[in-house]
Amino acid sequence: MSDSPILLRVRGLCVAIGEGEDAVRPVDGVDMEIRRGETFALLGESGCGKSMTALALMRLLPPGGRIQSGEILLDGVSLPDLIERDMRRERGGRIGMIFQEPMTSLNPVMTIGEQIAEAVRLHEPEQARNPRLRVIELLRSVGLPDPERRTDEYPHQLSGGMKQRVMIAIALAGRPSLLIADEPTTALDVTIQAQVLDLLKGLQRQTGMSVLLITHDLGVVAEAADRVGVMYAGQIVETADCGEFFRDARHPYSRKLFQSLPESRKRGRRLAVIKGSVPSPRRRFDGCRFADRCDRAGEPCQGQVPLCTLVAMRHAVRCHFAEEPDLSATGPGSIDPTPADAGRNPPVQAPLIEIKGLRVHFPIRAGLLRRTVGQVRAVDGVELSLAAGRTLALVGESGCGKTTVGKAILRLIRPTAGEVLLQGESLAGLSGAALRKRRADMQIVFQDPYSSMNPRMPVADIVAEGLRAQGKAGKPDQLRARIAQLLQQVGLPEEALDRFPHEFSGGQRQRIAIARALALDPKLIICDEPTSALDVSVQAQILNLLKDLQQQLGIGYLFITHNIAVVSYLAQEVAVMYLGRIVECGPVEAVLETPLHPYSRALLDSAPIAEANRHVERQPLQGDMPSPSAPPPGCHFHPRCPKAQPLCRETYPKESLLESGRRVSCHFPLGLVLDSWPGRVGMYSCPPFRGRTG
Repeated sequence: MSDSPILLRVRGLCVAIGEGEDAVRPVDGVDMEIRRGETFALLGESGCGKSMTALALMRLLPPGGRIQSGEILLDGVSLPDLIERDMRRERGGRIGMIFQEPMTSLNPVMTIGEQIAEAVRLHEPEQARNPRLRVIELLRSVGLPDPERRTDEYPHQLSGGMKQRVMIAIALAGRPSLLIADEPTTALDVTIQAQVLDLLKGLQRQTGMSVLLITHDLGVVAEAADRVGVMYAGQIVETADCGEFFRDARHPYSRKLFQSLPESRKRGRRLAVIKGSVPSPRRRFDGCRFADRCDRAGEPCQGQVPLCTLVAMRHAVRCHFAEEPDLSATGPGSIDPTPADAGRNPPVQAPLIEIKGLRVHFPIRAGLLRRTVGQVRAVDGVELSLAAGRTLALVGESGCGKTTVGKAILRLIRPTAGEVLLQGESLAGLSGAALRKRRADMQIVFQDPYSSMNPRMPVADIVAEGLRAQGKAGKPDQLRARIAQLLQQVGLPEEALDRFPHEFSGGQRQRIAIARALALDPKLIICDEPTSALDVSVQAQILNLLKDLQQQLGIGYLFITHNIAVVSYLAQEVAVMYLGRIVECGPVEAVLETPLHPYSRALLDSAPIAEANRHVERQPLQGDMPSPSAPPPGCHFHPRCPKAQPLCRETYPKESLLESGRRVSCHFPLGLVLDSWPGRVGMYSCPPFRGRTG
């Protein structure tokens, strides 16, 4: 790959938004090269300028934005010098782009076939009169099942993974030489993420195109990239071949990103965090841009701009100390020696909450009289137990019922059947004032903190909502003091009381949400994907905070997530959910090391791992989850299971209880242990399990 000719060369790229001294410079001197057939990953926190760099390459800058200086050469052609008519041919032609959120990029009132046909007509005039065959060919090339039928469907009829495949098909319509993928897997489950990454690699092998992959996920970089560029505050501060970068990252910012990663070997330890935040693009710099957040900053860092230093073949670092050893760390994945708690696995006590046979079914109504013609079995017989001071992770793909379980526990959704016991007291018979009083012991932290807050309310009123609803607000001065104490507990200053949600970063808003949940001294907090939208550095801050609060207050967490790395770091138990049912449950070390259910194994095999040379050939989980309104007969997972047997298609497996405390619902649970792990799904090699069943 290093001998391939250069397709894209960027030199000194500067982007300005606005005029004069008040102009914002989100991109301020970017240099990079991408070779033919190469995947170049642009890595960094939100606000570093990654997406703005991509928009500058496409000349799709926001109003008031302009390329202030620098050159962009695509196969020798200067893109900034092209008139708009010629640039339109390049945009979507030789340069394609996949945006982060496919639902907002697709037109909801046009079929996907019509939307792909637009690109076909523009870039393949010979297909303009009858683009349908080309549309079907593109949908088939991106692995969309039944493309002849799907071409007439609308975006809302497709899953998240299918919509992302449609976006890739649109980008491929112009047969691009360079494909820009802006966070293409951030909002997807690990199984769909693996499918999309494998699809991009397969298309790259077939077409020879180059890929600019924008991400903040080090695991995705390890799986997909040939070269890496680390971006910070509008500049690229380190570039290297992928293997070299993961073995020997040199810039202090790169090393901090590695140290912020959650993983099982850091259990019982605090994750390293990067103090402060990415500086404003309005700021002018006299020295190193990372100096204010760097543990190694010295005298030259504040007043002298560092130059790029070549520390190895094709490995350049923008740091004054690039060639000196870093004595503060032993490697990219080094561990912060500060312990998070004395005992990383709190002793198992009496159950704080018990869930028995929980079912949540939603009626399907049709006809003029709105008669019930079916049921959506969102949750279909869940059994869980959680002790105080411990964390139970609930994992699975989107649509499997995880969030519905959390809402049913809080009675935000009324269960169809089953029982929820909080400290031995059934919540089923409570209503009105009694239920409201008991809810003080159970709180929830939502995935998107901004949408869960009233944008017109200051933080003081947001945090005080629960106290006022429970009649515990007290006098105004006492209430304000209590809220200030809560903010201090989650690491926010008292000045935040009178500010509004839009004035905070994503991580700070999540801290406000946690403070609101803590206001009523709950015994249980349901965390619904609280870190999925956060950068790795902010995620580390939130995970450290949750562990500290659990140690201090003995709170139990039901942690809903699809991030396996977070599960391995934070949880003591894990339950794997599929189509409304728990298919495997047990101690986190046992389940993650030797998964017994094929779905558990598929989730782990799909999870990206931030290690060098992770270019693995795997067998990603195929297909999408069936509809909970029409679950397949027998084992619900058998249509997607690579080793399903006739028995799996006939009866749903009983739950097997193993001596280790693990529970698994599979006709062949022990056969999986004998397979090689990880990297492939092997053959079942023993008869159906005949142990105790529950």
